[in-house]
Amino acid sequence: MKLEASLKHFSPQGMHISDDVKGTSPDRLTGTDVMAAIGTTSSRARFGLAAFFGKAGISKTDEQLAVQALARYAIDAAPKNVRKAAGGHFGWCMQMLAQFAFADYSRSASTSVTCHNCSGSGLTSQYEDVIKHPGVFNSDGMEIVPLKIKHELVKRTCTACNGKGELLARCRCGGKGEVLDRKATSDRGAPVFKTCERCSGNGFSSVPSTAAYKAILTRIPELHVRTWARNWKPFLEVLVDTCHREEQKADFAFQDATSFRDDVNKI
Repeated sequence: MKLEASLKHFSPQGMHISDDVKGTSPDRLTGTDVMAAIGTTSSRARFGLAAFFGKAGISKTDEQLAVQALARYAIDAAPKNVRKAAGGHFGWCMQMLAQFAFADYSRSASTSVTCHNCSGSGLTSQYEDVIKHPGVFNSDGMEIVPLKIKHELVKRTCTACNGKGELLARCRCGGKGEVLDRKATSDRGAPVFKTCERCSGNGFSSVPSTAAYKAILTRIPELHVRTWARNWKPFLEVLVDTCHREEQKADFAFQDATSFRDDVNKI
């Protein structure tokens, strides 16, 4: 059983009444078996399991554990140039890189964040000149009642989130990772799809490294953008790859724990 299949045991469905006969095979896994396999996987690949459950939103504690473990790994594996540039803020910088790396690793097409422009309200406020009375004019164009204008606070729909109050990571391809190739479709006379160029087939946009750079600048204002691009950004990408690699280890450990082969340890 793959690790993804274990997620359904954390959100059980309601009672299903049916006359179907349940499987009676001795190899059939029960909920207890799956929970035991998760415990076994935790002892073998704790980092990867915590990262997976944190990404899936199962446990906030697992997410925090994964970020802490990633920060410890970053402290041990950081390049010399990064250590030198961080100076006395090295520990804080590694914690911040770990948070951004985990955010990039756990990102998906359904990921949403509060709009920073309107703070989630969907509206923006600004002072504008508002016409309270258009005035009255006679047939000759002479003003009878003067125009009345007040300078007051006006609320308008946020243009960044279109009034939704949140920003979605989903790409314009709708999260599918592919778009219609209009030229090939026109030539063939049938729909032809190609990989979305904006998201490279992921279906969502990744966390921009400039966000992490701006966060680091709050503690290390003298960090040049060239130094960031040459030393820090590649290390940030290494941390993201570490999360994916540890998740694969947890997946393999879970498959071994739920396997009924004779050459592996049964749960």
